Amino acid sequence: MTELHGSADDIAQQWREAVGRGDLVLLDGFHALKHALRFGADVRLAVAEDPEGVRALAAELAPDVAAQVARLVRGGGLRELVARVHPTGVAALAVRPDRAEGRARLDRQPRTAPVVVLDNPRNLGNVGAVVRLAAGFGATGVVTRGDLDPWHPNVVRAGAGLHYATTVDRVGIDTLPAGPLYALDPEGQDIRALTLPDDALLAFGSERHGISPELRERADHLVALPMRPQVSSYNLATSVAMTLFHWGGPRVTPQE
Repeated sequence: MTELHGSADDIAQQWREAVGRGDLVLLDGFHALKHALRFGADVRLAVAEDPEGVRALAAELAPDVAAQVARLVRGGGLRELVARVHPTGVAALAVRPDRAEGRARLDRQPRTAPVVVLDNPRNLGNVGAVVRLAAGFGATGVVTRGDLDPWHPNVVRAGAGLHYATTVDRVGIDTLPAGPLYALDPEGQDIRALTLPDDALLAFGSERHGISPELRERADHLVALPMRPQVSSYNLATSVAMTLFHWGGPRVTPQE
């Protein structure tokens, strides 16, 4: 973690130089910064319109990382550095997790939680919402197929920085993690009749087109969510939430 020093102009210059490196992730807003710090992100720079206000927010909402936020955040002209200032008035840059380490987690056997597969997703906000769900449910990771970058700033924004709480990557049909593939499809078996194993790949298509033919062919099981007739579809994040809830969610450790 690197603290900023100098005038507002110096801080802006350090920010632009860091962005130019190309290996940093924009954490847009306090909640993204909070979650990234909680899950071990290497945060390099943080800038706020009102640093004292952000420190107070951290003390109120996230006392576990308040000291880190207090040391890290510095005042600066945020409107000159980001396209849209988050209502909490803070943004940060953090190192993207090592991709090889993430891939090793996806490939590790036996897995204790499923991997969510998004087949050619189109909406950045929906992908971020899925990452947030996956982190909350303790999924091993979220992988995407297609040209959408799951680390796009708008995805990270929608995911509230919880990319650092799970593994997020882009894969091809031939580089999917190992495990039985359960593809969500209206023609599949009712999910209520199934038990989803911990090492499952849970694949979701786009709301408009559904699962692609190549992934459908690769699937070991087709699974359908219950839905009344004449309703077209569920939102992507809703479908993922229903499926992960059916799987079972994070393991609860008994309190001693």
